[in-house]
Amino acid sequence: MPYATVEVARCEGGGGDMALAFDDVAEEVPVALEYNGISHAVMLATPADLEDFAVGFSLTEGIVANARDVFEIDTQVGGQGIAVQLRIAGDAFARMKTRRRAMTGRTGCGLCGVESLSQVARMPAPVASTARFDGASLHAGFAELQQRQALLRHTGATHAAGWLRADGTVAFVREDVGRHNALDKLIGALARSGEPVADGAALVTSRASYEMVLKAASAGIGILAAVSGPTAMAVRLAEQAGVTLAGFVRPGRHVVYTHSARLLPPRC
Repeated sequence: MPYATVEVARCEGGGGDMALAFDDVAEEVPVALEYNGISHAVMLATPADLEDFAVGFSLTEGIVANARDVFEIDTQVGGQGIAVQLRIAGDAFARMKTRRRAMTGRTGCGLCGVESLSQVARMPAPVASTARFDGASLHAGFAELQQRQALLRHTGATHAAGWLRADGTVAFVREDVGRHNALDKLIGALARSGEPVADGAALVTSRASYEMVLKAASAGIGILAAVSGPTAMAVRLAEQAGVTLAGFVRPGRHVVYTHSARLLPPRC
């Protein structure tokens, strides 16, 4: 398996003085996801936690209904990239073939390759979440998430997604060059570990786009909180899907756009 970082030479300085030094930069490789021998998608991703990525992607794309539908995962490293080969249940494979799409995308671009506008408007089931957090717990969760971003500290080039448990602890952190990939890795880790999602929150170090809300809702996650702002399409989807969407989370401050009752105090 390739390393998540690669050492490269660089010149650093200003004015007339330049010095040779070395940097760790984040690796980015093509990752092909193959189901029962058929290639379905190729994404650019950081080569770490790829089994989590494969399960999370399979869940958020609606390929499998739960992690139990994934029977086996095998990772093959080749000269041009990495193939993650999944063996999935027969009924899940049949559903995948009926809605198969070409999805060769840029870094975690979840809508690249959709064949019609109607495919964009996939509506997940409404989220039933019992999660409740106050602002202090949310802010402390983001502070812990930042401390646990090892790849970001080494490279300055990765996003992270973390899971905030009901007791205020951050249980899982996954990083990737793509924000969608980081969230898929987190969702996969939750599913593979059997972690309950009804009373927790997903924290992401990116903007809250439509696709991020769609992935959270597809996994049954009731709260998605981001350090940056949301898009209008993300707000509309969050409102319809029952997801609490928060943005601009900073120490002592955050903004809630939808279903504010899960983040205390519940009213403006």
